Amino acid sequence: MSDQTDSDENSSSEIEQHVERKHKCKQCGKLFARASYLTRHQRTHSGVRPHKCKQCGKCFARPYHLREHEKTHTGEKPYKCDQCRKCFAQTSQLQVHKRTHTGEKPHMCKRCGKCFTQSGALNIHEKVHLGEKPYECEQCGKCFAQAWNLETHRRTHTGEKPYICKDCGKCFAQAWNLETHRRTHTGEKPYMCKDCGKCFSQSGALKLHKRIHTGEKPYSCKQCDKCFSSSGDLQKHATVHTGEKPFPCKQCCKCFRRKSDLKVHERIHTGEKPYECKQCGKCFSCSGSLKAHVTTHTGQKPHKCNQCGKRFARANKLKVHQRTHTGEKPYTCKQCGKSFAISGSLKIHKRTHTGEKPYSGSQCGKVFAQASQLKMHERTHTGEKPYICNQCGKCFRRRSGYRDHIQRHTGEKPYTCKQCGKGFVDSNGFKLHTRTHTGVKPYACIECGKCFSDPSAYKRHQQIHTGEKPYTWKECGKCFYYYGNLRVHRRAHTGEKPYACKQCGKCFSRSSACKMHERIHTGENPHQCKQCGKCFGRAGNLKEHEKIHTSEKPYKCKRCGKCFGKVVNLKKHERIHTREKSFQTSNRPVAATPQDNEVGQVKIYVCWICQEELTSNTSLLEHYERHMQ
Repeated sequence: MSDQTDSDENSSSEIEQHVERKHKCKQCGKLFARASYLTRHQRTHSGVRPHKCKQCGKCFARPYHLREHEKTHTGEKPYKCDQCRKCFAQTSQLQVHKRTHTGEKPHMCKRCGKCFTQSGALNIHEKVHLGEKPYECEQCGKCFAQAWNLETHRRTHTGEKPYICKDCGKCFAQAWNLETHRRTHTGEKPYMCKDCGKCFSQSGALKLHKRIHTGEKPYSCKQCDKCFSSSGDLQKHATVHTGEKPFPCKQCCKCFRRKSDLKVHERIHTGEKPYECKQCGKCFSCSGSLKAHVTTHTGQKPHKCNQCGKRFARANKLKVHQRTHTGEKPYTCKQCGKSFAISGSLKIHKRTHTGEKPYSGSQCGKVFAQASQLKMHERTHTGEKPYICNQCGKCFRRRSGYRDHIQRHTGEKPYTCKQCGKGFVDSNGFKLHTRTHTGVKPYACIECGKCFSDPSAYKRHQQIHTGEKPYTWKECGKCFYYYGNLRVHRRAHTGEKPYACKQCGKCFSRSSACKMHERIHTGENPHQCKQCGKCFGRAGNLKEHEKIHTSEKPYKCKRCGKCFGKVVNLKKHERIHTREKSFQTSNRPVAATPQDNEVGQVKIYVCWICQEELTSNTSLLEHYERHMQ
């Protein structure tokens, strides 16, 4: 009896082609050859499903649908593909599967000519043209083109997840989600790209991947005309214009544009890191981080820049890099209009307006705007220097410092100034140098209005107002504004002079002093006055010289108001008022630096005690000795 029923079900379409259709549906007008076929069809309108599964309670309109469903419980798959030996529970599934080998798509849309492997897929597609969505959700009113879409949607309200993974116990709302998930355990990737041979676990992922080769971007933003290869990317992009962040974290109320971002964020609170590296055992909170980490073991960098040939381990890194060629900066600050190439840079920049510093040091309580700044700061307490140079063994706290140091061994200077041709090891030094040509000084002191081109110089200047000297030498208790000054001062105690002149072997405690000394041998005077062409070995000497042309006298005596071009001249002048003795040995005065007067070509040294005039500093020192006696 059951076999006969199956036969009737399968041959119903053939019978209807030869027998007169006289049984009409009152609701939609469709005609059928038999009354039983009409009765079965009417269930699509009434929603009646009289055939119930005894194991899970699911109901079906037709008995053979129930029988096919029961095979999902028994695991029975009696139908095997001759080509790949894959097994299926239903003959229809096997028939559809065979078309993946033959490439046959027998069902064609009459309106647009698109072809499909299954009649059901064609029926669904035709509703796109009709705009028909007959299935409505009772709870939220959302409409769907297919009944199974409505059924799946209802689970978002009920929270039902009937499909359970036998390996890990994870539950899913849809069967295909479970099937895709199983491949994470088996490692199966049945969908292969014919162009590059890359394999994927999902057909949709392969479809998206193919667009990398074709360059197809069918989804366009209506506001900015930007195109995307996937609808998901377009949807994510749309939130950039709307600013919408519909997914809030229940614990900290932080909002996110994407549900996946929220899911990853929640792991910060739970501490969950489900993705483990098989080689070193390191765990990660998101699959993307694990994927990027794996490339550190393999050294693989599959993503190549078409313009400069540089390779990257991650696609998003390549995308950001390409903006250095295009100059694109899609992320704009609403307060000041400044644009950025990376969304993270904009996020950090916003904190300069809000003053937010969410990252606090556990040891000293110092707060930072960026997590990376806190991480770097903590190394000052721990002394950790994880980046080691293989050539000289020098260690660094920061990767950027290590990278710049490596280039000093190779002599590589990849950043070249177009105006003067000067080369630089790092982009930051190059960026600061360009400001010497443009004159841009974007960092202004709030207290005195002085402007700086270098953020570190601006930060150092602020300590003049605050009086903060955070770096203390333990032996003598002397404090310094900058860590570099402390390091140089330490050498006064140790006697260390690590910088040696290559020509005469003289040693210095500072690299700058060694550099200045070497110019004695080379005769180099790189700092030239633009007005008279005179050259100087030091930038400070040039700066002092330029005041001769401008007649600038910025140093003013507080007592008499007299102005001077050099600070040293101001100090000499102030000694006239204070009668200060410059040098002291064994608590007794030895010499004073009197006011310099010029008589012809001879300098006159005046004793501030008796006003006697002498012709040399040595004579003045002997003269002071007589006063002391």
